[in-house]
Amino acid sequence: MSNKITIWAVAISFIWFSACHKPRSSKNNNTSADSTFVNANPGLKDSLVTDTAVASTPPETAEPLKINSISFDYLVAKSKVDFKSKSQDFDNTNVNIRMKKDSIIWLSVTGVGFEVARGIITPDSIVFMDKIHKDYFVFTYAQLSKQYNFDLNFALLQSVIIGNLPFPQQGDAQFVKENDFFVLKQIVERLEVSNYVAQNNLKLSRLMATEVPTQNTFTLDYEDFKEVKTFLFPFSSRISLNVKSQKDQQINQTNMRIRHSKVDLVSQNPGFPFSVPNSYKRKR
Repeated sequence: MSNKITIWAVAISFIWFSACHKPRSSKNNNTSADSTFVNANPGLKDSLVTDTAVASTPPETAEPLKINSISFDYLVAKSKVDFKSKSQDFDNTNVNIRMKKDSIIWLSVTGVGFEVARGIITPDSIVFMDKIHKDYFVFTYAQLSKQYNFDLNFALLQSVIIGNLPFPQQGDAQFVKENDFFVLKQIVERLEVSNYVAQNNLKLSRLMATEVPTQNTFTLDYEDFKEVKTFLFPFSSRISLNVKSQKDQQINQTNMRIRHSKVDLVSQNPGFPFSVPNSYKRKR
């Protein structure tokens, strides 16, 4: 398997959901009369240390719900990626991730002791370099938006990676209590999105999205939460994408798992080296 497919698999699986459509105001879904709600307040400060009174208060009181999100300057992670689709299947691909909040996402794929591919994602563009085949790809968000008929932006992609809500909750958003979760339902352009927030830690634990016209589905599960610099970070995530083929109408399933062996939130710049050699050929 081409190693450039590896880094594309990692990146595109991140990008698909965050790129689908531009967020707009949430719409409250109809619920049965005995459903219970909690009002959402996006203005509260997020941290690992939660107000236990808020977490344990019965939804009937309509107290503000504080979702624990991650705030950082820089992020550094060592990860392994498993990927399986109709045409690709690989396990334990080593990926190093570096991020600067709201600015840069840097990816490095390593083989047996050496780097095989590198990518850098900024608010302006997405560039991937295949060091085995000595070529590279460049995309702007405008190009991708036009090609796939969606509005892609850096902020959504960043949220998906770190486990924060991908789509901002609106001031009038409401959560319905389902088993051990508070569920925020959102309508985002053609997507119906359900955000499952665990009651025990108030972290986003599952996200389910369905594209209404096609019924294509995307599911993201966060697991293995560990404390990193006073925040809870998901050290494991599972991504499942089901897309109906326009050719044969068959459902094509893509599954990816990301396991972080190390995650650190740092205040100093870890460096984001990226330079395409003149000898490399641009493929796009």
